Amino acid sequence: MTEIVLDKIDRKILAILQADGQLTNQEVAERINLSPSPCLRRIKRLEESGVIRKYVALLEPAKIGLGLLAYVNVRLEKHSDHPGKGASRSPRDDFSASVAQWPEVVACYAMTGEMDYLLRVHVEDMNHFSRFMMETLLRHPAVLDVKSSFALQQIKETTALPVLGAGGG
Repeated sequence: MTEIVLDKIDRKILAILQADGQLTNQEVAERINLSPSPCLRRIKRLEESGVIRKYVALLEPAKIGLGLLAYVNVRLEKHSDHPGKGASRSPRDDFSASVAQWPEVVACYAMTGEMDYLLRVHVEDMNHFSRFMMETLLRHPAVLDVKSSFALQQIKETTALPVLGAGGG
């Protein structure tokens, strides 16, 4: 994958759009002192190259009934294939495919260290978490062990990546 070269203007555009993805091209252009046409060309290039993946609405979990945030460390069985002839997927592949279908899991990372995966799980409450654990996660055949931690207070959360060279910080 080729890395796209970003100049200071590109980086400013990225920082601005991360702060407010609903800005019009005209508004972005004004903020970086560029005319709308070259600004739009730059934004399109950033989108087409995959630097800008997509635009989304970020929801407040508690306001839609998801008041409990848990981080769950998962350790899988270590054997590489299922028993039986013709097994085509490993337990890791099966686990990854399953996680993709679980709406409570909003992020999943393969990890180094003693645990294999870290899940970020948003649920309504402890009852919902318990149902998710007992009926879904712990029933997965590849899961060997889990350790859960609950967020007590949000200190910082952002979706904005640090855009080096954009100025202002």
